[in-house]
Amino acid sequence: MSELSGGDARIALVNSGPIGGTCVNVGCVPSKALIEAGKLAFESSRTRIPGIRSRTEISFEEVMSWIRRTVNDLRHEKYEVLLEKLDGVELFRGRASFRGDGSLTVKQDGRDLEMKGRRYLISTGSRPAVPPIEGLEEAGYVTSDDVWKMSERPESMMVVGAGAIGVEIGQAMNRLGFKTTIVEVLDRVLPRIEPELSKVLTDVLREEGIKIYTKTRVVCVRKKGEIKAVELVTGEGRREEEVEQVLVATGRKPNTDGLNLEGVGVKLDKRGFVETYTTMRTTNPNVYAAGDVVSKKWMLETLVAREGVVAAINMYGGKAKMDYKGVPLVVFTEPQVASVGLTEEETVKELGGCACRTLELYDLPKARITGYKSGIAKVVIDPSTGRVLGYHVIAPNAAEFASTASLIIRYNLTVEDVLWIHSVFPTFSESLKLVVTKFFR
Repeated sequence: MSELSGGDARIALVNSGPIGGTCVNVGCVPSKALIEAGKLAFESSRTRIPGIRSRTEISFEEVMSWIRRTVNDLRHEKYEVLLEKLDGVELFRGRASFRGDGSLTVKQDGRDLEMKGRRYLISTGSRPAVPPIEGLEEAGYVTSDDVWKMSERPESMMVVGAGAIGVEIGQAMNRLGFKTTIVEVLDRVLPRIEPELSKVLTDVLREEGIKIYTKTRVVCVRKKGEIKAVELVTGEGRREEEVEQVLVATGRKPNTDGLNLEGVGVKLDKRGFVETYTTMRTTNPNVYAAGDVVSKKWMLETLVAREGVVAAINMYGGKAKMDYKGVPLVVFTEPQVASVGLTEEETVKELGGCACRTLELYDLPKARITGYKSGIAKVVIDPSTGRVLGYHVIAPNAAEFASTASLIIRYNLTVEDVLWIHSVFPTFSESLKLVVTKFFR
């Protein structure tokens, strides 16, 4: 919410939880710290190169304590300190709700404060969506928001949901000594990613000892002493798995309830997310939205930041537009999964056809040198123009070269243009260029 006075912006920031939102508190920061801990433990206990042997000892309590300290430090340094230095911004700790006249009521410390601004920005984020599974509430569970509070390591965990959050946390926990099971209702892990990449990741996870069920529903959870009995419906019938902890990672839902957005003409989609134009303006000309509360394909920290900038520019008379083309999505498993642009299925649906090529990671000298055997790169192009529409790769360090793929797609480069890009040898990023050569030879 904001006002203009003498050329300066006056901002009222209303927030009811920890400063910083999902990413720093319960999302990317703690999850990537957990992944790094799991990677170190895994590589200390088994190596890719013959002749190198090692052993490791894990204190789960110390690992989780370190993750919580890291989150607290980054929240303080990157958000709380910054907020204190911003002139013209006042923080109100409470919950806001729109009134019929377009003003706000903010509940703070048992009082109702009334506020009115020229423009409003909704950036209330999202929270885990928990399905109505019989007995789940009584048996107990954790989500990606509160798993970081754990200190004692359970011997076994079932992860319900095989999207990015599920496979990231599932692999990391397995590497830290959990006996991990992943259950997915659709036909594969990472169901929105190219199927070739999904298969490679599934094989890797199973090699590491993770049990994976696909086309499977969790229908009931019940306590059985100190453990939880989870009843599954699979393609082969019903079966029961016993675990100490259940992690629910079945997606997220928007924090729009209680805001009375419909009362001020802000349109929501069928899931409750805020619909916006490319300017980040909602159907109410005075209300903008940014972040995970917005209706879109991916929930990514990088998108949150860019949407916020676009919204802020336009709230004060600018003409910025949000461009979602070529946004890189990375799943931080090991190996990492990077998806940029359109998939083969999306391209066929949009254009009526496409051309694709794939490259096995083991064809790269870098893979032989480092001992990595599992991985694949796939490129999707418009067959009529040769323009690159999608890059998809599962490989170590894929996150580090996903931005290159993003630039290729954003600036409409063709496969011939990509051939002229200078690659570094030996690297995994060579896969971006080498997979394209398959269109020519």
